[in-house]
Amino acid sequence: MPSSSVDTSIYPHATGAAARLAEEHKSDHPLRLYGGWFCPFVQRAWIVLVEKGIPHQYVEINPYDKDPSFLALNPRGLVPTLAVPAPPHSASQQQPKQGRPLRPLYESTVICEYLEEAYRDRGPRLLPPFSDDEYGDLDPATAAAATAYERARCRLWIDHVGTRIVPAFYRLLQHTPDTTTYTIDEARAQLHAHLKAFAQEMLRLDDERGLSSTGPWFLGDRFSLVDVVLAPWAKRLFLIDHYKPGGVGIPAVGQRGDNDERVWARWEKWFDAIVERESVRRTWSDDDKYVDVYKRYAENTTQSEVGKATREGGKLP
Repeated sequence: MPSSSVDTSIYPHATGAAARLAEEHKSDHPLRLYGGWFCPFVQRAWIVLVEKGIPHQYVEINPYDKDPSFLALNPRGLVPTLAVPAPPHSASQQQPKQGRPLRPLYESTVICEYLEEAYRDRGPRLLPPFSDDEYGDLDPATAAAATAYERARCRLWIDHVGTRIVPAFYRLLQHTPDTTTYTIDEARAQLHAHLKAFAQEMLRLDDERGLSSTGPWFLGDRFSLVDVVLAPWAKRLFLIDHYKPGGVGIPAVGQRGDNDERVWARWEKWFDAIVERESVRRTWSDDDKYVDVYKRYAENTTQSEVGKATREGGKLP
């Protein structure tokens, strides 16, 4: 059975491209991202900061050995936490040494949407509308309704990633014959089903837009928060290949059957693009460091909140 103790001895900081990015953003700044280099939820927020070119400070936190000053800012002790400067008239939970008081935000998708809304005119937009004149040929009420629908549709698939794909990833990675009640084939089939649903929706949207949508992203040629929220786990799929017999196990070309060939081809088009996206690569440490830190997941001994929720069949924190 998994150990009840928490191993705090993770590698202490980012490496590779992510280390260079952290170094660029080590100076004091009123907007601060508290994160752990290996955490995929942190990478979501970091990708948005890079995509939009938002000035910020990156502060490394070991989420298994939380500093009291960090807990004072966010008693839940979870990363990512975004410290946002409060307006001059507001009270604060924590008074920094310099500048305005800080207010915390957490939950990675909440942070991503906050950055999109608060910095709407900085860098590319990551939720519809993608430009001010996108619905310029419609009357204001119809344009507002169209915007609301497109944003809601994105949120549906952000939810699909968070409530289906991500839990299935951990179920497969944490499968061990002696500690799990499901088989590895069942876990793999579940992950495949959720990835295929994502790819099928991309195909449907491609068909809906016709020749106007030729790009690789969820919304064709428009990179969005839907792509952002799945990107960290796409990058980490190699860990399943490394640790689990049969790996991710997506069928090879010619072995998928007529119904699945087009679906898996669309998934691979998206996957090949996302793992090479500059913002994804810049927020990525060296592969071997992920192999080391995710060993506890592969052995199903991790005491992270995500790992425990996966073992208990509960909702991810």
